[in-house]
Amino acid sequence: MTNNANWQWHIPEHFNIGAACTDAHLGSDKAADLAMIVADDRSGISSATFAQLADNSGRFAQLLRNNGIAVGERVLIRLPNSLDFPITFLGTLKSGAIAVPSSTLLVAEEVGFLAQDSEARALVMHKSMWSELRETLNRIPSLEQIFLAGDEEMPPAESHLILHDLPSELSRISEPGSVHPTRADDPAYLVYTSGTTGHSKGVLHAHRALLGRTPSNTHWFDFRPGDRILHSGRFNWTYVLGTGLMDPLFNGHTVVVHEGKSDAALWPRLIREHACTIFIGVPTIYRQIIEKTDYLGADLPSLRHCMSAGETLSEELLTAWRERFGLAIFEGMGMSECSYYISQHPRRPVRSGSIGCAQPGHDVHLLGSDYVEVACGEEGMIALPEQDPGLFLGYWRQPEETARTYRNGFFLTGDYARRDEDGYLWFAGRRDDIINSFGYRISPYEIERVMKRHPAVAECIAIGQQIDREKTLIAICVIPESGQRPHPEALLEYGKLHLASYKRPRLVHLMESYPRTKNGKVMRQQLKLMLSEQENQADVETLSR
Repeated sequence: MTNNANWQWHIPEHFNIGAACTDAHLGSDKAADLAMIVADDRSGISSATFAQLADNSGRFAQLLRNNGIAVGERVLIRLPNSLDFPITFLGTLKSGAIAVPSSTLLVAEEVGFLAQDSEARALVMHKSMWSELRETLNRIPSLEQIFLAGDEEMPPAESHLILHDLPSELSRISEPGSVHPTRADDPAYLVYTSGTTGHSKGVLHAHRALLGRTPSNTHWFDFRPGDRILHSGRFNWTYVLGTGLMDPLFNGHTVVVHEGKSDAALWPRLIREHACTIFIGVPTIYRQIIEKTDYLGADLPSLRHCMSAGETLSEELLTAWRERFGLAIFEGMGMSECSYYISQHPRRPVRSGSIGCAQPGHDVHLLGSDYVEVACGEEGMIALPEQDPGLFLGYWRQPEETARTYRNGFFLTGDYARRDEDGYLWFAGRRDDIINSFGYRISPYEIERVMKRHPAVAECIAIGQQIDREKTLIAICVIPESGQRPHPEALLEYGKLHLASYKRPRLVHLMESYPRTKNGKVMRQQLKLMLSEQENQADVETLSR
């Protein structure tokens, strides 16, 4: 359990995320400050102040009303990292409708699923995407309005769908619309899980979700006046939607984003060019900067704080980053249903391998199979009290699935961890990730942390590989460091030296890549399926002993 004696939540009856991120700054000096800077490979640099963002998002809210989009109806947003994204996302929230952010990487069939499942009345996308999606979108019964961003010519109206030229129609709105008086518990946005198991479901959040993340202001971000936050991801991912957009804007800071092709050198260059103070990414990005660039801390004088989530940081990466840039990387953990609630932060020493401590206000429990709190040092399922303001409202139109995630007043995350005597949490894995081998329950992350220390290992995923009905062996899927091809025997020997006998790998697969979601998460279940079809894995080397 977390000690929250000094923390008090302040959740007002009425609250609107769109207004809190924009209009709330209009009566202060922040109004003229830059809210967002976009570095686009094709169109160059664009920016907007808080006053401009408030004005344009208010105009979009009115545009939705003028076209019959009612409170609570869904607006699907498929936009690149651009000024149009916060204008339409926050504008949708101001109108009282529900925003549904989606990835531009989704194919037409996937976009069609989101539109149909959410019963979206409207869709916002770039004009260049229309030809790709037109046929699919015409088959969605609920969909009526298409708002097309971009300066290109409008496509011909060859369907029953009503096409709107977004920049033109926004300019014709005489003044921003009023903010709908949403209650803090009213639905605000609907995000779809990244589908690491192959299934995507809608996760519905209330406007209070933004307030539920306020502990991270001091216990992950460490916000300071004048901060500029650069995130390497895209806004459709809940991690980026929060840390890279809503949270900085809510606190009056400048968001910096990139659109276009990227390489390892891009991120340090953007940090330097735009004087970014906070950089947020995933371990893969940090690793690429270390391995593929020559940047040093002296090259990035503005940078003072680094954050990571999405996958576990290795001790070697933390050490290499600190040696090169003189900075720690503060890891955080969350999920689509509750965003981020556990993290490392500057007020406590970083412990390599730990995901950090529970943030104030988030009463993190570890429960055993009997749903009773486990003892210190024991592994349990992470659970949160059902009244935590950061928790979602439920799975979209799946009440039975929602009900299954609650027990005895707790939301059951499905994640397992143990807590040490100092309150640090050590992630053990998802329920489906835990390896059951010869009667032992083994955390894949514990194995991965150890194997990543091997100098020839760039990335490692540990899974339980079923050999027959009676036997499951621990297998590691290794992506070698560039230019190296470690012998599987050497990796097995390394595991033998550094892991207990029941934890050490018995199988090694050398791979060039992993199956990943569009947000970059490794699809562990898909990886298991791949390995069960060895005939399709000609390039995999396997050794067992």
